[in-house]
Amino acid sequence: MTWKSLVQLYEQPLGVEDNPDAGPIAIGEGAIVFDNVTFQYGSHQTPLYRDFSVSVAPGERVGLVGHSGSGKTTFVKLIQRLYDINSGDIRIDGQDIAGVQQSSLRGQIAIVQQEPILFHRSLADNIAYARPGASRAEVERAARLASAHDFIVGLPKAYETMVGERGVKLSGGERQRVAIARAFLADAPILIMDEATSSLDSESEVLIQEAMERLMVGRTTLVIAHRLSTVRALDRLLVFDKGRIVEEGRHEQAHPAFGRHLSTPVRTSGARVDQGPDDRLTIKIRDALAPRICCS
Repeated sequence: MTWKSLVQLYEQPLGVEDNPDAGPIAIGEGAIVFDNVTFQYGSHQTPLYRDFSVSVAPGERVGLVGHSGSGKTTFVKLIQRLYDINSGDIRIDGQDIAGVQQSSLRGQIAIVQQEPILFHRSLADNIAYARPGASRAEVERAARLASAHDFIVGLPKAYETMVGERGVKLSGGERQRVAIARAFLADAPILIMDEATSSLDSESEVLIQEAMERLMVGRTTLVIAHRLSTVRALDRLLVFDKGRIVEEGRHEQAHPAFGRHLSTPVRTSGARVDQGPDDRLTIKIRDALAPRICCS
């Protein structure tokens, strides 16, 4: 991704605007509530969600599972207010997110995507992207927590190593650990992770799994989960189907339904995943030029 492309994306009009009287949101515990939410993408004839309600407790670690198009990705998009809902409310710590500044909301949500967005800058700069102005000591601490420090210091230029466009000079596991280091540095009360372990070697998967478990401690966490090894560490699973939660609980409580979604890794290459007229990736890249924290 070039800076010219970033500027072009930044100049595109936003699909969601702040209300004139919108103020910052104050997220402490990180309780999330969907209250009778109805939502449909602009080009669709019928709503994906209709009178949809669910609550996530402060500090709860929740896995979202379901087939492509089931509504799980839309769920995390709506928490970030990448789209406005048709009716109902989405509240975080009792505050309706429709009435707060988007920059404030997204600045308190850390995101680790399946395919992390890295820039052709140094490793230190890529990690510090989560919190511009962070000290080198803070960057290195985040890297240690993400199991990234050892591979970084093993490179000829260590933290000053240039990663190449989209991080092409790093392996998939190394890119993922840089993204997790960003999330540690952001230290946001809400964490969203789209698990990416299907294309990793076994050593990288173990390191990333350990880093993810450290990262989840003390945060309200939503994980789009693909593997049983991940969901075992979670407090609750929500099984999505056609915009509804058809089952919930721990994986061992209702494994017949959960197992259909988690017995094998889910590869999303080429799949349609709750796409609308805009998408999370575009806005995350656009936010690279704004004073917001995102950890993709």
